[in-house]
Amino acid sequence: MKMTFRWYGASDPVTLENIRQIPKMSGIVSAVYSVPVGEIWGEQDISEVANQAARNGLLFEVVESVPVHEDIKLGLPSRDILIDNFCENIRRLSAVGVKCICYNFMPVFDWLRSDLKKKLPDGSNALSYDDATVLSLDPLKSELSLPGWDESYTKDGLTALMEKYSSITEEKLWENFAYFINKIVPVCEQCDVNMAIHPDDPPWGIFGLPRIITGLESYRKMLKINDSTRNGITLCFGSLGADPQNDIENIIKEIGCKYIHFVHARNIKITGERCFEESAHPSDCGSIDMYALLKALHAGGFDGFIRPDHGRMIWGETGRAGYGLYDRALGSVYLTGLWEAIVKGYEQ
Repeated sequence: MKMTFRWYGASDPVTLENIRQIPKMSGIVSAVYSVPVGEIWGEQDISEVANQAARNGLLFEVVESVPVHEDIKLGLPSRDILIDNFCENIRRLSAVGVKCICYNFMPVFDWLRSDLKKKLPDGSNALSYDDATVLSLDPLKSELSLPGWDESYTKDGLTALMEKYSSITEEKLWENFAYFINKIVPVCEQCDVNMAIHPDDPPWGIFGLPRIITGLESYRKMLKINDSTRNGITLCFGSLGADPQNDIENIIKEIGCKYIHFVHARNIKITGERCFEESAHPSDCGSIDMYALLKALHAGGFDGFIRPDHGRMIWGETGRAGYGLYDRALGSVYLTGLWEAIVKGYEQ
């Protein structure tokens, strides 16, 4: 297991010097953020991320994310050029040592929350989600401005995009996913790069848009489309755990760790039907048994990348919602300690 940490580049208030001081940290999870979605990343830009990491004793082996253009998800004629660009990005990332690319196939919106600073009883604040609150907002009236909301869209642009998706059913989205993944897997095989799809967050439809990566049945279907181990997953405890019907431990056992290339380890506390708040990482702080999931990963032979996912804002820290230093650093050390105990327990 390789412990990693999300880094948003030079503008991130969490510095590489901060990250390198976290015990057992092997590398960063980052991207080139200056290039519009669908375009090819510059070789110099990619190398600079790798070089900055290396100067701080860190590896750059995981990218999160190379975004999938909406035209690919929609299955438009322009998708072939965009997929060719995506493949070229895979080649360029492989050239600097990237081994894993985390991505998602969520239409329009990435992860969504209703509150970025929910005050918790201990005085910290955290991301939270209330389905009724989110669905009461109308993205077409510019009422929504949350992580996952692409503010590069104008109101008219978003209206047009939502209209295009009006004819996209779940099955059609699956067809478009199949076209995409079957095009890129051969390139991944050549470049020794694993694709790791992130589950939809939350794992249910939003604003009438289909979402297809929501649990075990999704993974079964995905692997029927293409069973190459390059067509793998990012196992996100918090995203999957938002639906109590998801038995994450069973997903690990059935899908197998050869397909789990990346783990987002975070805890959430379910507070109602389709309602949750993000918590500190330890098991009894939320609704997810972190020990059981890491134990299942170890038993399955997991040897991929892991990172502490969204953290609370604690000790007066401010910054990018969910991505402060302190709570994620605590989460990293907690996860590393759990893993050491599990490994040594098996050795006895």
